[in-house]
Amino acid sequence: MKVVIFDMDGTLLDSKKDITISVNYIRKLHYSLPPLSEEFIVEAINMEVRNLPFLFYGTEVYQEKDRDVFEIHYAMQCTQNPYLYDGVLDTLQKLVASGIKMSVATNAPTPFALRMLEHLKVADMFDVIIGADKVKVSKPNPEMIDRILNYYNFDKKIHKAWVVGDSSKDMLSAKNAGIDSMFATWGFSPNGKYDKLIHMPKEILDIVL
Repeated sequence: MKVVIFDMDGTLLDSKKDITISVNYIRKLHYSLPPLSEEFIVEAINMEVRNLPFLFYGTEVYQEKDRDVFEIHYAMQCTQNPYLYDGVLDTLQKLVASGIKMSVATNAPTPFALRMLEHLKVADMFDVIIGADKVKVSKPNPEMIDRILNYYNFDKKIHKAWVVGDSSKDMLSAKNAGIDSMFATWGFSPNGKYDKLIHMPKEILDIVL
């Protein structure tokens, strides 16, 4: 058995426009702050160590009003502009046709992930879609990865698994779970620590198949 666990944002799909719109909506509505750029928001999200409420809203912790309004706004916004990266759909189809097991581990909340993947008509290709709301600690902690591997009754002695992601958090989650990783350079982060570096989705096929 072979298992490929994908990160979502910046790996399968580009969601930065909608994330940026929703963050800037809160900044303007609650704090009268000017908009942040997509580049700044994406870089902040992918930092290994960061305080997102401070970077986004200037607060030390997420205020309940910010979280509540963001979730309502982003639930509507998240399906407006996302798109699969070039080559992702073809790669997913070939992996499915080859009997490869596929799941998604994302630090986004599961309901948003499901909405976006269903909107892009790829949700049914994955056995497990798990977000940060389903675990005690999100990536780089291995809990998400471990839960997916347990779902498959994964045995490291006879099975093979990879995490495909675009941030060092993805790579560390794989390392912490004791499996291999592939760093996707087409995503939100241009660099990170990795086992294998890939520049196009189809390179996944060469490694896995």
